[in-house]
Amino acid sequence: MSQRTLVLLKPDTVRRGLVGEVLGRFEAKGLSIVALDFRTIDADTADQHYAEHVERDFYPPLRDFVTSGPLVALVLEGDEAIEVVRALNGATDGRKAAPGTIRGDLSLSNRENLVHGSDSPESADREIKIWFPDLP
Repeated sequence: MSQRTLVLLKPDTVRRGLVGEVLGRFEAKGLSIVALDFRTIDADTADQHYAEHVERDFYPPLRDFVTSGPLVALVLEGDEAIEVVRALNGATDGRKAAPGTIRGDLSLSNRENLVHGSDSPESADREIKIWFPDLP
């Protein structure tokens, strides 16, 4: 089943010069880039994107991190794209993520973990509308 998902290449990915490598992993898997934007987000956009986490203790440092510099927002499309992207990303904590995953190979952090991928079709729909409101 073809579906779309939102992916964020977070500021640490950009800062470390890993955008090409991470995008290449998604493309090599067979996912197609439908939309891509390089930008810095503000706190309001971060709050909208991470709405379910705003009241949690870990959120203020996460908001500071995602607004700290430019990131790449993109929409990927492909067969079971949501599940495929989450498998490629690996466990949230890069120290515990399996080798061969983006986080397992390239991250040593729980917060600065390089990538975000939508966790469900409902989240993907909501997040894509936040980041790419004009995308059909």
